[in-house]
Amino acid sequence: LAALAAGAAVAAFALPAAAQQKAGEPLKIGFVYVSPIGDAGWTVQHDTGRKEMEKALGAKVTSKYIESVPEGADAERVIRELAQSGHQLIFTTSFGYMNPTIKVAQAFPKTHFEHATGYKTAANVGIYNARFYEGRYLAGMVAGRMTKSGIAGSVAAFPIPEVLQGINAFALGMRAVNPRAQMKVVWVNAWYDPGRERDAANTLMNQGADVLTHHTDSTAVVAAAEEKGRMSIGYHSDMSRFGPRGQLTAVSHHWGEHYTRVARAVLDGTWKPAALWGGLREGFVKLEAFNASVPADVRTQVLARRDEIAAGRFHPFGGRLEDNAGRVRQDKGTMTDDALNRMDW
Repeated sequence: LAALAAGAAVAAFALPAAAQQKAGEPLKIGFVYVSPIGDAGWTVQHDTGRKEMEKALGAKVTSKYIESVPEGADAERVIRELAQSGHQLIFTTSFGYMNPTIKVAQAFPKTHFEHATGYKTAANVGIYNARFYEGRYLAGMVAGRMTKSGIAGSVAAFPIPEVLQGINAFALGMRAVNPRAQMKVVWVNAWYDPGRERDAANTLMNQGADVLTHHTDSTAVVAAAEEKGRMSIGYHSDMSRFGPRGQLTAVSHHWGEHYTRVARAVLDGTWKPAALWGGLREGFVKLEAFNASVPADVRTQVLARRDEIAAGRFHPFGGRLEDNAGRVRQDKGTMTDDALNRMDW
Protein backbone atom coordinates (compact mmCIF):
# COMPACT_ATOMS: atom_id res chain seq x y z
CA LEU A 1 0.00 0.00 0.00
CA ALA A 2 2.82 2.36 0.87
CA ALA A 3 4.47 1.64 -2.46
CA LEU A 4 1.19 2.23 -4.31
CA ALA A 5 0.65 5.50 -2.46
CA ALA A 6 4.16 6.63 -3.29
CA GLY A 7 3.63 5.70 -6.94
CA ALA A 8 0.37 7.64 -7.06
CA ALA A 9 2.05 10.65 -5.50
CA VAL A 10 4.80 10.56 -8.11
CA ALA A 11 2.25 10.22 -10.93
CA ALA A 12 0.22 13.15 -9.63
CA PHE A 13 3.33 15.25 -9.26
CA ALA A 14 4.39 14.40 -12.79
CA LEU A 15 1.06 15.27 -14.47
CA PRO A 16 1.97 18.88 -15.32
CA ALA A 17 4.96 17.65 -17.34
CA ALA A 18 2.53 16.02 -19.80
CA ALA A 19 1.98 19.46 -21.32
CA GLN A 20 5.50 19.62 -22.77
CA GLN A 21 5.68 19.69 -26.56
CA LYS A 22 7.93 17.09 -28.13
CA ALA A 23 10.31 18.07 -30.90
CA GLY A 24 8.72 17.78 -34.32
CA GLU A 25 5.18 17.43 -32.99
CA PRO A 26 2.48 20.08 -33.57
CA LEU A 27 1.48 22.39 -30.75
CA LYS A 28 -1.64 20.98 -29.12
CA ILE A 29 -4.19 23.73 -28.42
CA GLY A 30 -7.43 23.41 -26.46
CA PHE A 31 -10.52 25.63 -26.52
CA VAL A 32 -13.30 25.66 -23.93
CA TYR A 33 -16.67 27.08 -25.05
CA VAL A 34 -19.56 28.06 -22.78
CA SER A 35 -22.32 27.44 -25.34
CA PRO A 36 -22.90 25.27 -28.43
CA ILE A 37 -21.19 26.43 -31.59
CA GLY A 38 -24.49 26.79 -33.43
CA ASP A 39 -25.03 29.08 -36.43
CA ALA A 40 -24.09 32.47 -34.99
CA GLY A 41 -23.10 34.12 -31.73
CA TRP A 42 -20.29 34.28 -29.19
CA THR A 43 -19.03 30.72 -29.53
CA VAL A 44 -19.26 30.74 -33.33
CA GLN A 45 -16.90 33.71 -33.43
CA HIS A 46 -14.35 31.99 -31.20
CA ASP A 47 -14.56 28.81 -33.24
CA THR A 48 -14.14 30.81 -36.44
CA GLY A 49 -11.00 32.28 -34.88
CA ARG A 50 -9.76 28.79 -34.05
CA LYS A 51 -10.20 27.71 -37.67
CA GLU A 52 -8.42 30.85 -38.91
CA MET A 53 -5.51 30.02 -36.60
CA GLU A 54 -5.33 26.46 -37.93
CA LYS A 55 -5.34 27.71 -41.51
CA ALA A 56 -2.62 30.28 -40.80
CA LEU A 57 -0.27 27.89 -38.97
CA GLY A 58 -1.02 24.67 -40.79
CA ALA A 59 0.77 21.54 -39.57
CA LYS A 60 2.47 23.46 -36.78
CA VAL A 61 -0.67 23.22 -34.64
CA THR A 62 -3.56 20.93 -33.88
CA SER A 63 -6.61 21.99 -31.90
CA LYS A 64 -9.48 20.51 -29.94
CA TYR A 65 -12.60 22.22 -28.59
CA ILE A 66 -15.12 21.33 -25.89
CA GLU A 67 -18.45 23.11 -26.24
CA SER A 68 -21.35 23.76 -23.83
CA VAL A 69 -19.17 23.69 -20.72
CA PRO A 70 -20.95 25.25 -17.69
CA GLU A 71 -19.04 27.79 -15.65
CA GLY A 72 -17.82 26.38 -12.32
CA ALA A 73 -16.75 22.86 -11.35
CA ASP A 74 -17.40 21.41 -14.82
CA ALA A 75 -15.15 24.04 -16.36
CA GLU A 76 -12.31 23.22 -13.98
CA ARG A 77 -12.63 19.52 -14.81
CA VAL A 78 -12.57 20.14 -18.57
CA ILE A 79 -9.63 22.56 -18.40
CA ARG A 80 -7.69 20.12 -16.21
CA GLU A 81 -8.37 17.23 -18.60
CA LEU A 82 -7.06 19.28 -21.53
CA ALA A 83 -3.88 20.09 -19.61
CA GLN A 84 -3.41 16.48 -18.52
CA SER A 85 -3.80 15.23 -22.08
CA GLY A 86 -0.88 17.32 -23.28
CA HIS A 87 -2.42 20.53 -24.59
CA GLN A 88 0.33 23.13 -24.26
CA LEU A 89 -1.93 26.15 -24.92
CA ILE A 90 -5.50 26.42 -23.63
CA PHE A 91 -8.00 29.18 -24.41
CA THR A 92 -10.91 29.51 -21.97
CA THR A 93 -13.55 31.71 -23.54
CA SER A 94 -16.03 32.84 -20.90
CA PHE A 95 -15.92 35.20 -17.91
CA GLY A 96 -16.95 32.48 -15.44
CA TYR A 97 -13.95 30.36 -16.43
CA MET A 98 -11.59 32.82 -14.76
CA ASN A 99 -11.11 31.17 -11.36
CA PRO A 100 -11.07 27.60 -12.73
CA THR A 101 -8.40 28.68 -15.24
CA ILE A 102 -6.25 30.22 -12.52
CA LYS A 103 -6.63 27.14 -10.33
CA VAL A 104 -5.66 24.66 -13.04
CA ALA A 105 -2.80 26.89 -14.19
CA GLN A 106 -1.24 26.64 -10.75
CA ALA A 107 -1.10 22.86 -11.12
CA PHE A 108 0.33 23.02 -14.65
CA PRO A 109 2.97 25.79 -14.56
CA LYS A 110 4.49 24.77 -17.92
CA THR A 111 1.18 25.01 -19.78
CA HIS A 112 0.13 28.33 -21.33
CA PHE A 113 -3.39 29.61 -20.62
CA GLU A 114 -5.33 32.48 -22.19
CA HIS A 115 -8.61 33.57 -20.61
CA ALA A 116 -11.19 35.74 -22.39
CA THR A 117 -12.92 38.67 -20.63
CA GLY A 118 -11.47 38.13 -17.15
CA TYR A 119 -9.09 40.21 -15.07
CA LYS A 120 -6.85 37.72 -13.23
CA THR A 121 -3.43 36.85 -14.63
CA ALA A 122 -0.59 34.60 -13.52
CA ALA A 123 2.90 33.64 -14.67
CA ASN A 124 1.33 31.27 -17.20
CA VAL A 125 -2.08 32.96 -17.68
CA GLY A 126 -2.74 35.84 -20.04
CA ILE A 127 -6.08 37.60 -20.57
CA TYR A 128 -7.68 39.08 -23.66
CA ASN A 129 -10.85 41.00 -24.27
CA ALA A 130 -12.55 43.26 -26.81
CA ARG A 131 -13.79 46.79 -26.29
CA PHE A 132 -17.32 45.72 -27.10
CA TYR A 133 -18.61 49.08 -25.91
CA GLU A 134 -17.09 50.82 -28.94
CA GLY A 135 -19.28 48.85 -31.33
CA ARG A 136 -22.22 49.18 -28.96
CA TYR A 137 -22.04 52.97 -29.09
CA LEU A 138 -22.22 52.88 -32.88
CA ALA A 139 -25.11 50.40 -32.80
CA GLY A 140 -26.92 52.75 -30.42
CA MET A 141 -26.55 55.55 -32.95
CA VAL A 142 -28.17 53.35 -35.60
CA ALA A 143 -31.00 52.45 -33.22
CA GLY A 144 -31.50 56.08 -32.25
CA ARG A 145 -31.87 57.13 -35.87
CA MET A 146 -34.13 54.23 -36.87
CA THR A 147 -36.53 53.86 -33.93
CA LYS A 148 -40.09 55.07 -34.31
CA SER A 149 -41.19 54.51 -30.71
CA GLY A 150 -38.04 56.02 -29.20
CA ILE A 151 -37.54 52.85 -27.13
CA ALA A 152 -34.85 50.20 -27.56
CA GLY A 153 -34.72 46.95 -25.62
CA SER A 154 -31.76 44.88 -24.51
CA VAL A 155 -31.75 41.24 -23.40
CA ALA A 156 -28.77 40.87 -21.11
CA ALA A 157 -27.11 37.93 -19.36
CA PHE A 158 -25.41 39.10 -16.15
CA PRO A 159 -24.73 42.59 -14.71
CA ILE A 160 -20.94 42.37 -14.95
CA PRO A 161 -18.83 45.34 -16.14
CA GLU A 162 -18.47 44.04 -19.69
CA VAL A 163 -22.24 43.82 -20.14
CA LEU A 164 -22.97 47.09 -18.36
CA GLN A 165 -20.42 48.89 -20.52
CA GLY A 166 -22.30 47.72 -23.61
CA ILE A 167 -25.72 48.71 -22.31
CA ASN A 168 -24.52 52.14 -21.25
CA ALA A 169 -22.60 52.74 -24.48
CA PHE A 170 -25.65 51.76 -26.53
CA ALA A 171 -27.80 54.20 -24.54
CA LEU A 172 -25.25 56.98 -24.99
CA GLY A 173 -25.08 56.33 -28.73
CA MET A 174 -28.86 56.53 -28.97
CA ARG A 175 -28.99 59.76 -26.98
CA ALA A 176 -26.25 61.32 -29.11
CA VAL A 177 -28.62 61.29 -32.12
CA ASN A 178 -31.99 61.08 -30.36
CA PRO A 179 -31.89 62.87 -26.97
CA ARG A 180 -35.27 61.56 -25.82
CA ALA A 181 -34.54 57.92 -26.61
CA GLN A 182 -35.06 55.34 -23.88
CA MET A 183 -33.51 51.95 -23.30
CA LYS A 184 -35.05 49.09 -21.34
CA VAL A 185 -33.24 45.98 -20.13
CA VAL A 186 -34.37 42.49 -19.15
CA TRP A 187 -31.86 40.22 -17.40
CA VAL A 188 -32.02 36.48 -18.12
CA ASN A 189 -29.17 35.33 -15.84
CA ALA A 190 -27.72 33.01 -18.46
CA TRP A 191 -25.30 33.36 -21.35
CA TYR A 192 -27.19 30.88 -23.46
CA ASP A 193 -30.86 30.11 -22.94
CA PRO A 194 -32.83 30.65 -26.17
CA GLY A 195 -36.20 30.17 -24.44
CA ARG A 196 -35.58 32.81 -21.80
CA GLU A 197 -33.96 35.11 -24.34
CA ARG A 198 -37.05 34.89 -26.54
CA ASP A 199 -39.39 35.51 -23.59
CA ALA A 200 -37.35 38.56 -22.59
CA ALA A 201 -37.47 39.88 -26.16
CA ASN A 202 -41.24 39.54 -26.23
CA THR A 203 -41.50 41.34 -22.88
CA LEU A 204 -39.48 44.26 -24.23
CA MET A 205 -41.55 44.48 -27.39
CA ASN A 206 -44.72 44.49 -25.28
CA GLN A 207 -43.20 47.47 -23.44
CA GLY A 208 -42.88 49.44 -26.69
CA ALA A 209 -39.37 48.61 -27.86
CA ASP A 210 -39.17 48.57 -31.64
CA VAL A 211 -35.40 47.95 -31.78
CA LEU A 212 -33.91 45.02 -29.89
CA THR A 213 -30.36 43.98 -29.11
CA HIS A 214 -28.82 41.50 -26.71
CA HIS A 215 -25.75 40.39 -24.79
CA THR A 216 -26.52 36.68 -24.84
CA ASP A 217 -25.18 33.91 -27.03
CA SER A 218 -28.07 32.73 -29.19
CA THR A 219 -29.96 34.18 -32.15
CA ALA A 220 -33.31 34.10 -30.30
CA VAL A 221 -33.66 37.87 -29.87
CA VAL A 222 -33.04 38.67 -33.53
CA ALA A 223 -35.44 35.90 -34.56
CA ALA A 224 -38.14 37.07 -32.13
CA ALA A 225 -37.90 40.63 -33.44
CA GLU A 226 -38.15 39.37 -37.02
CA GLU A 227 -41.32 37.43 -36.23
CA LYS A 228 -42.99 40.53 -34.79
CA GLY A 229 -41.85 42.85 -37.57
CA ARG A 230 -39.50 44.76 -35.25
CA MET A 231 -35.94 45.86 -35.84
CA SER A 232 -32.86 44.31 -34.26
CA ILE A 233 -29.11 44.67 -33.96
CA GLY A 234 -27.13 41.44 -33.95
CA TYR A 235 -24.40 40.85 -31.44
CA HIS A 236 -21.23 38.72 -31.45
CA SER A 237 -21.75 37.92 -35.15
CA ASP A 238 -23.85 38.84 -38.16
CA MET A 239 -27.30 37.33 -37.53
CA SER A 240 -29.03 38.64 -40.65
CA ARG A 241 -29.82 35.05 -41.64
CA PHE A 242 -32.29 35.05 -38.74
CA GLY A 243 -33.50 38.62 -39.29
CA PRO A 244 -33.20 39.40 -42.99
CA ARG A 245 -35.71 42.25 -42.83
CA GLY A 246 -35.24 43.44 -39.27
CA GLN A 247 -31.53 43.27 -38.46
CA LEU A 248 -30.21 46.78 -39.04
CA THR A 249 -26.55 45.97 -38.46
CA ALA A 250 -24.40 43.76 -36.23
CA VAL A 251 -21.61 44.30 -33.71
CA SER A 252 -19.25 41.42 -34.42
CA HIS A 253 -16.14 40.09 -32.68
CA HIS A 254 -13.03 38.70 -34.33
CA TRP A 255 -10.46 36.52 -32.58
CA GLY A 256 -8.51 34.77 -35.35
CA GLU A 257 -5.54 37.12 -35.48
CA HIS A 258 -5.15 36.99 -31.71
CA TYR A 259 -5.28 33.19 -31.60
CA THR A 260 -2.74 32.97 -34.41
CA ARG A 261 -0.42 35.49 -32.77
CA VAL A 262 -0.54 33.74 -29.38
CA ALA A 263 0.02 30.28 -30.85
CA ARG A 264 2.94 31.55 -32.90
CA ALA A 265 4.47 33.09 -29.77
CA VAL A 266 4.21 29.78 -27.92
CA LEU A 267 5.81 28.00 -30.86
CA ASP A 268 8.63 30.57 -30.95
CA GLY A 269 9.15 30.47 -27.20
CA THR A 270 8.37 34.19 -26.89
CA TRP A 271 4.95 33.96 -25.18
CA LYS A 272 4.48 36.09 -22.08
CA PRO A 273 1.29 36.67 -20.08
CA ALA A 274 -0.37 39.90 -21.14
CA ALA A 275 -3.61 41.81 -20.60
CA LEU A 276 -4.86 42.74 -24.06
CA TRP A 277 -7.96 44.85 -24.63
CA GLY A 278 -8.50 45.49 -28.33
CA GLY A 279 -11.26 47.38 -30.06
CA LEU A 280 -12.16 48.87 -33.42
CA ARG A 281 -8.59 49.93 -34.11
CA GLU A 282 -7.20 46.44 -33.51
CA GLY A 283 -9.95 44.70 -35.46
CA PHE A 284 -11.37 42.89 -32.43
CA VAL A 285 -14.72 44.66 -32.92
CA LYS A 286 -16.50 45.56 -36.15
CA LEU A 287 -19.81 47.05 -37.21
CA GLU A 288 -21.02 45.15 -40.27
CA ALA A 289 -23.94 43.91 -42.33
CA PHE A 290 -25.90 47.14 -42.74
CA ASN A 291 -29.43 46.43 -43.89
CA ALA A 292 -30.61 48.13 -47.08
CA SER A 293 -33.28 49.82 -44.95
CA VAL A 294 -30.64 51.93 -43.16
CA PRO A 295 -30.44 55.26 -45.05
CA ALA A 296 -27.14 56.35 -46.54
CA ASP A 297 -26.91 59.44 -44.32
CA VAL A 298 -27.24 57.26 -41.19
CA ARG A 299 -24.44 54.99 -42.38
CA THR A 300 -22.25 57.97 -43.18
CA GLN A 301 -22.80 59.51 -39.75
CA VAL A 302 -22.15 56.25 -37.89
CA LEU A 303 -19.08 55.26 -39.90
CA ALA A 304 -17.57 58.71 -39.41
CA ARG A 305 -17.92 58.25 -35.65
CA ARG A 306 -16.45 54.76 -36.00
CA ASP A 307 -13.34 56.24 -37.60
CA GLU A 308 -13.07 58.82 -34.80
CA ILE A 309 -13.22 56.11 -32.14
CA ALA A 310 -10.66 53.95 -33.94
CA ALA A 311 -8.30 56.94 -34.28
CA GLY A 312 -8.66 57.85 -30.60
CA ARG A 313 -10.36 61.17 -31.32
CA PHE A 314 -13.61 60.19 -29.61
CA HIS A 315 -14.38 58.05 -26.58
CA PRO A 316 -17.93 56.76 -25.92
CA PHE A 317 -17.52 57.46 -22.20
CA GLY A 318 -16.36 61.05 -22.40
CA GLY A 319 -17.71 64.13 -20.64
CA ARG A 320 -20.31 64.37 -17.89
CA LEU A 321 -22.10 61.09 -17.16
CA GLU A 322 -25.04 60.44 -14.86
CA ASP A 323 -26.46 57.01 -14.04
CA ASN A 324 -30.15 56.14 -14.28
CA ALA A 325 -30.71 57.31 -10.71
CA GLY A 326 -29.31 60.79 -11.46
CA ARG A 327 -25.99 60.26 -9.66
CA VAL A 328 -23.01 61.92 -11.34
CA ARG A 329 -20.52 59.19 -12.19
CA GLN A 330 -18.12 61.38 -14.15
CA ASP A 331 -18.06 65.16 -14.18
CA LYS A 332 -15.67 65.63 -17.10
CA GLY A 333 -12.80 64.03 -18.96
CA THR A 334 -12.64 60.48 -20.29
CA MET A 335 -13.34 57.35 -18.30
CA THR A 336 -10.22 55.33 -17.55
CA ASP A 337 -9.89 51.63 -18.29
CA ASP A 338 -9.81 50.93 -14.57
CA ALA A 339 -13.12 52.74 -14.07
CA LEU A 340 -14.65 50.97 -17.05
CA ASN A 341 -13.65 47.60 -15.66
CA ARG A 342 -15.27 48.43 -12.33
CA MET A 343 -18.55 49.64 -13.85
CA ASP A 344 -21.47 48.49 -11.70
CA TRP A 345 -24.09 51.08 -12.65
